Amino acid sequence: MKTVNHWIGGKPVEGASGEYGPVYNPATGAQDTRVAFASVAEVDAAVSAAQEAFASWGTVSLAKRTAILYKYRELLDAHRDEIAALITAEHGKVHSDALGEVARGLEIVELACSIAEKLKGELSTQVSTGVDVASIRQPLGVVAGITPFNFPAMVPMWMFPVAIACGNTFVLKPSEKDPSASWRLAELAAEAGLPDGVLNVVNGNKVAVDRLLEHPDIAAVSFVGSTPIARYIQAKAIEHGKRVQALGGAKNHMLVLPDADLDFAADNAINAAYGSAGERCMAVSVVVAVGDTGDELVKKIADRAARLRIGPGDDPASEMGPLITKEHRDKVASYVHGAAAQGAEVVVDGTGYAVEGHENGFFIGVSLLDKVPTTADAYRDEIFGPVLCVVRAETYDEAIELINSSKWGNGTAIFTRDGGAARRFQLEVEAGMVGINVPIPVPVGYHSFGGWKDSLFGDQHIYGNDGVQFYTRGKVITTRWPAPSEEVGINLGFPKNH
Repeated sequence: MKTVNHWIGGKPVEGASGEYGPVYNPATGAQDTRVAFASVAEVDAAVSAAQEAFASWGTVSLAKRTAILYKYRELLDAHRDEIAALITAEHGKVHSDALGEVARGLEIVELACSIAEKLKGELSTQVSTGVDVASIRQPLGVVAGITPFNFPAMVPMWMFPVAIACGNTFVLKPSEKDPSASWRLAELAAEAGLPDGVLNVVNGNKVAVDRLLEHPDIAAVSFVGSTPIARYIQAKAIEHGKRVQALGGAKNHMLVLPDADLDFAADNAINAAYGSAGERCMAVSVVVAVGDTGDELVKKIADRAARLRIGPGDDPASEMGPLITKEHRDKVASYVHGAAAQGAEVVVDGTGYAVEGHENGFFIGVSLLDKVPTTADAYRDEIFGPVLCVVRAETYDEAIELINSSKWGNGTAIFTRDGGAARRFQLEVEAGMVGINVPIPVPVGYHSFGGWKDSLFGDQHIYGNDGVQFYTRGKVITTRWPAPSEEVGINLGFPKNH
């Protein structure tokens, strides 16, 4: 059986704790791999390696840092199929979707390659007689990232390339459910010439997470995952004096106005709700149909859902793969099973779906629930699976009130031909990312990703300018070079500019 160990100080390190977790192939249900769980001592060893590396990496020139990152970008590009195959084998998403994940991660590596532009300081001359003031940004030191199972390559690449480009060193704790892609990212970074200890990977469970949050030598923690864990991460990191950005869960709404092209809206609802089997924090999980659009829109979505091809992620014919674990599949199914009793209309029930030859795989079909009450569990909870809820609203005002009453505010979208309505929506909706006829408005790498309300714990979003700000701290330098004969004299008053 394959074992995924740790990557510490630029080399593989076998697990010393003796504790391992199972890694399944979701398409077959078989355990092909095990992952070593780090002890406190192993986390400490990774942090120590990062601390030692920071002493030199933090002062390496921008030119040398970016040269390594350019080489890293080329290696990632050359190995994108291999990385995507690792994702498919352990996560289950189809290969084309996994390739898309790698491509979006590469955007952030490319952003990191231009870090010299992002780290330019500011200088004001002659702010007072003979006095200049400069502002610069410097790295924090050792920083950590804790990442989820649904994007085992992309989300780590949202974090560590920007962090190390800014001069920090990094300790990554990827999901124990699909760790191989993250381990391979670290191995390729070493091949690109990244010095030992700059990027470290420790696998594990809550023991490893808590040690990272408590360790006195870690200056900042980045996290992406569910809302309850994000809230915990923020509280515990702050308790131990760390800077923190913790991105939580979502219940993303897609508003469809009566003037929208319903075929276009239905296609996008299918893509956004069922892509990656709904295991995306930016998946559309609620369609809000305004006016008399609901019946026709639901029919169009149901017709398209019936034609989706579900199967193993490594089969080119598959459009959607399995869920990550059997337990998660059963939990997702429970929302569909209980929907009718809570007032929803079950239009499509995918819970009995099976794939021939893969009966032990963690497959589930797509489900569509209509006229879902806002009190139903399927509406209130983040399901994180291929279940799309449709709610009805009589007017735009009723719809925007519904969306804004959600405790989450990650992403949202409006489908309309009316520019005035779209402009009003983008200003009034309470969410961090907004799409206008774009169902999954994940920003490009040079903007920042993040939500509002219970979708973000911390002050700054991830990657883009916010990422650079998060991984650096400001310093202001005031300079004066007096002439040899200049006399200041004694003056105990507060300094004045003159």
